[in-house]
Amino acid sequence: MADYDHNAHGERMGEKDAHAPVEIEVANVKVAQGSGAFHEALLKEHPSVFHPRIMLLFACTLVGFCCQTMNGFDGSLFGGLLANSKFLEYFDGTNDGIWAGLVSAMYQIGGVSALPFVGPAIDTWGRRVGMFMGAFIVIIGTIITGLTRQNASVDQFMAGRFILGFGVAIASAAGPIYVVETSHPAYRGVATAYCNTFWFTGSILSAGSVLGALSLPGTASWQIPVWLQALFSGLICIGAFMIPESPRWCYVNNKRDKAREILTKWHGLGNEQSPWVQLQLSEYESHLNLEGSDKRWWDYRKLFDSASSRYRVACNCVFAIFAQWAGNGALTYFLPAVLDTVGYSADGVQARINLGYACFQFCFALLGAAFVDRFGRRPLMLFSMAGACVCWVGVSAAAGIYNNSGGDNLDAARAVIAMIFIFGAVYSFGITPLQALYPVEVLSFELRAKGMAFCNLSVNASGLLNQFAWPISLEQIGWKTYFVFLAWCAVQTTVFYFFLPETKGRTLEELDDIFAAPRPVKASLQRAKVAVNSDNKVLAVEES
Repeated sequence: MADYDHNAHGERMGEKDAHAPVEIEVANVKVAQGSGAFHEALLKEHPSVFHPRIMLLFACTLVGFCCQTMNGFDGSLFGGLLANSKFLEYFDGTNDGIWAGLVSAMYQIGGVSALPFVGPAIDTWGRRVGMFMGAFIVIIGTIITGLTRQNASVDQFMAGRFILGFGVAIASAAGPIYVVETSHPAYRGVATAYCNTFWFTGSILSAGSVLGALSLPGTASWQIPVWLQALFSGLICIGAFMIPESPRWCYVNNKRDKAREILTKWHGLGNEQSPWVQLQLSEYESHLNLEGSDKRWWDYRKLFDSASSRYRVACNCVFAIFAQWAGNGALTYFLPAVLDTVGYSADGVQARINLGYACFQFCFALLGAAFVDRFGRRPLMLFSMAGACVCWVGVSAAAGIYNNSGGDNLDAARAVIAMIFIFGAVYSFGITPLQALYPVEVLSFELRAKGMAFCNLSVNASGLLNQFAWPISLEQIGWKTYFVFLAWCAVQTTVFYFFLPETKGRTLEELDDIFAAPRPVKASLQRAKVAVNSDNKVLAVEES
């Protein structure tokens, strides 16, 4: 253990007199997963979540949360529109097959096309500008799709969805980066976990607007939900420059005094000598590259020039892809077609189930976000993916019974709906809170913006499979599609266990040591012992 003197300055024992006798009364030894430095700072100064400055910082990060809300609204809207027969009749479309896949996929194609612009937008001008740019592009896409009523051509609608996907790719990368870099280290995990749960606020509002407008005459039944896409993007544009910039971005862009000022105000609560301020400034000095590739918009070499960088990017992309391939993609975008396989085909019924499903998932996502720092990232992702596998066993069995009965077994149909809702609960509890948190945490600062661009590329590329494969599969083989989800969830659980390290209990810079280790997963599971006296003053720290 590293021993500490009891004086007010917290000097290490032996620095004054190497031969002086040392007597340390240890009242307690606290053991926690993570690094000693993080837990030492936490024990010295544990800020109250109800401190006015902490609460105000949470309010600032709500702008980043809105990026996920915008993503949830835009990403879920088309799935809701597929349950609107007036929308389908207007464009002569169907809720399954190639038409649904192609129109829906334009959103993902736009996201993939944004790859070269995500990193430069976020790195060059800052996280706030990145959020603003993405949101502004979404407003343009909304205008294009909203004006389609003047021309009953699906081409204009598809063009608007392309631009929506382009803008969302930038904003949905900038938002989580801003939250994870700006949040107080003591609450980074929970704050960023809650960030992605706000995807469901957008999804719920999207489903609610579709249901509420369903009875309106003519094109208003689908035009109103389409225009509402501008709501959260407008809030982001207004709020982006009313909040502090990421202190890490300020530090590496020759604004060290500004970075110190931000850390002192928001993390030190006005105290420049706060352990959190000193720890982070020390880590910035040690870990942040002031001349890194993040200063060169065209340079992506750092993502692949070392084993640790490749491992980080692989963890980022693997989690992002697998989070899309658990079967949730089919339920998010093509729930009406899924419901058709078990006899729930009326517009109103499908819209109500769609809304209820979104609300149900949101509740469990909020619950899961509260436990990311208590349980850790790995236990949550493993529980959810293994649980999803079990759920698909139930869905497949019930759907098979219903279809083999010729559609007469209503209990089997209800069982399918029940198992889909259980799947939503399991997935939302463990995976949803991590979708904004884990991919950002595993990347170092220099890799973060460009790495998140690759993350969005992975999400959108994997989403293309969801858009094209599942509607065609549901059309051709119906309920047997669920066997694919069952087998793949089992594969994903195995990969998560052996490949993805834990990130709980460390500052972002301390994670560099994890990925530099020969066996990152094993290194990430080490625990820290922190000895404290009766006054809860840190005496010694040991990592084992």
